[in-house]
Amino acid sequence: MFSELLIAVIASEGGGGGLLDVNPGLMIWTVVTFILLLLILKKIAWKPILEALDKREKEIKNSLEQAENAKDEARKILEENQANLAKAEEESKKIIEQSRTYAESLKEQMLKESKEQSKRLIDDAGDEIQRKKDAAFEELKEQIAELAVNAAERIMKENIDASKNKEIANKYLGEITKN
Repeated sequence: MFSELLIAVIASEGGGGGLLDVNPGLMIWTVVTFILLLLILKKIAWKPILEALDKREKEIKNSLEQAENAKDEARKILEENQANLAKAEEESKKIIEQSRTYAESLKEQMLKESKEQSKRLIDDAGDEIQRKKDAAFEELKEQIAELAVNAAERIMKENIDASKNKEIANKYLGEITKN
């Protein structure tokens, strides 16, 4: 539609001019219109466009700087975490070694105490056995003496009394145990 109107305007101007014909009035108005358009664009559009581009450029720079800072911070945190992990591993190794050492010393102490306790039990049992042996021996001596007295009493019923017989038997047993 616009093209039809443009063709109608060109045809009504005198009909003889072509597209390549130079028309000084048209050229002046075109230059003036172009300059006015540039001035209007400069005042209205270029300044806000340039400001928006500058603002965008600054935001991109800030974003890049923040990203770089975040990257550096993440690297530092990673290094700290690795250092803390290494420290924790070292401490755990120390704790394990201390536990192992403590367990060994506890084992040795328990073995020592159990050996001492078993030795005490054996000694106490030996002492008890010796006491019972001595008591049994004394009882046996008394029974033998009594048997000897009874036997001698039957043999010598009328000659010696029972207490005298017992005294003689004890004396004889005393001589036997001394040998």
